[in-house]
Amino acid sequence: MNEKPIHTDGDLTYEIIIGCEIHCELLTKTKAFCSCENRYGGLPNTRVCPVCLGLPGAMPVVGREYVEFGAIAGFALGCEVSRFTKFDRKHYFYPDLVKGYQITQYDLPLCTNGQVLINLASQDETPRFKKVRIERIHLEEDVGKSLHIEGAHSYIDYNRSGVPLIEIVSKPDMSSPEEAALFMQTIRETLKYIGATDGNLEEGSMRCDANINLKVIENGKEWRTPISEIKNMNSFKAIRDACTYEVGRQLAEFRTDRQNFSQGFKVTMGWDDAKGETVVQRTKNSFIDYRFVVEPDIKPFTLSDSFIETARSKVGELPQPKRDRFRKEYGLSDFDVNTLTTERSLADWFEQAAKASRDPKKVANWVLAEVLAVLNERNISLDELKITPAHIASLVDTVVSGAISSKQAKDVFAEMLETGDMPEAIVKKHGMEQVSDTSLIEAIVAEVFAANPAALDDYRKGKTNVVGWLTGQVMKASKGKANPGTATALVQKRLAELK
Repeated sequence: MNEKPIHTDGDLTYEIIIGCEIHCELLTKTKAFCSCENRYGGLPNTRVCPVCLGLPGAMPVVGREYVEFGAIAGFALGCEVSRFTKFDRKHYFYPDLVKGYQITQYDLPLCTNGQVLINLASQDETPRFKKVRIERIHLEEDVGKSLHIEGAHSYIDYNRSGVPLIEIVSKPDMSSPEEAALFMQTIRETLKYIGATDGNLEEGSMRCDANINLKVIENGKEWRTPISEIKNMNSFKAIRDACTYEVGRQLAEFRTDRQNFSQGFKVTMGWDDAKGETVVQRTKNSFIDYRFVVEPDIKPFTLSDSFIETARSKVGELPQPKRDRFRKEYGLSDFDVNTLTTERSLADWFEQAAKASRDPKKVANWVLAEVLAVLNERNISLDELKITPAHIASLVDTVVSGAISSKQAKDVFAEMLETGDMPEAIVKKHGMEQVSDTSLIEAIVAEVFAANPAALDDYRKGKTNVVGWLTGQVMKASKGKANPGTATALVQKRLAELK
């Protein structure tokens, strides 16, 4: 394991201990145990049935796609997938838990013993990994959603009730708020890559609970502060801020009461983003509070070999192996690779263009500089562009072949975006073919020199910066069509002849 950083606070030294539980909604077509559509939003309580409302006599049926997504996620996160598993009932009272219990998995979760590598390096640094172990991934259903109208009433929307979730439980391997946020980022990126979730944090598709306490050393004696479980954080900033606040709060509390952690005791807290502080919600003594029982309406079941192998085969290439391959195959920098692989759709889009072009590195430059700028400015997705990877590959090759200059390529790119026309058609339409014929460019250089005697006098007096200015005049006279390299060389040659 990686060494844990030691912090100091006055006469105390301490380590931060964080484990995370991430709830992630799966992109199945239907809910976990019924045929209601699994989709976010819509009019409240319009996608419900007796099963997801837990009405008497309703019988849940496990969705095959639900279990398969869970297994795919397990393989992607390095887990072992159990052949034999079952569901249980977890009892607790909450207004949006319509049945009074949640169908989940207790002692036989679908996935166990996984691990992910979180990258502690910044985006333009060589990767520096830390392993975070995953204890288990279990299947469970989501609950409804409370809607609180200020100054009015509270309402419950059960459209979310029964939406399929996985809960990913880590070991307490994280040693800082930043590592906790990186863990959730890595989980989100991985599960989005395999298409298991949309990872939409604002809509609550992923929420993180952080269990945090401190190992404090005072005068050679070791203490463990009581664990706080900070619930339902749905942004990386919230995780960092809440854990940072909780470290300070627990240190201050330790100085006051020297309370030591006792097994099974946990305080459930919420994060008040506006106030920037954690708030106590309830205390929880042990799992006995949940009164787990085997779900009587769903028989334990065994997954077949073919089911498991099919799930394994659907994982595909994960983000980090893809980064390593891009770096090796296309000679890209760490920054380029990290940016191009932030989303699977972007990585695939780039690779289609790279494979179709003679110069993948230049393709990467165009995607990173021009395509991403357009997506950000217009706040659109790749699917909404009129251009395809073939457009970028063709544009790059047109520049590489010398048919048009880099400056002209910017104009072609702009027209591609608006019309969807291929670069060759645009170049032909506007007569933009680059002139590389030396004799033609020499003639233009001669005209420019004849028209600008003052610039030539300046050069004779030692002002060498006129080289660029004269080259610019040649490009202007050629309407941007002269090969820039040839134009520069011919200007320099003619200036040398003046001496």
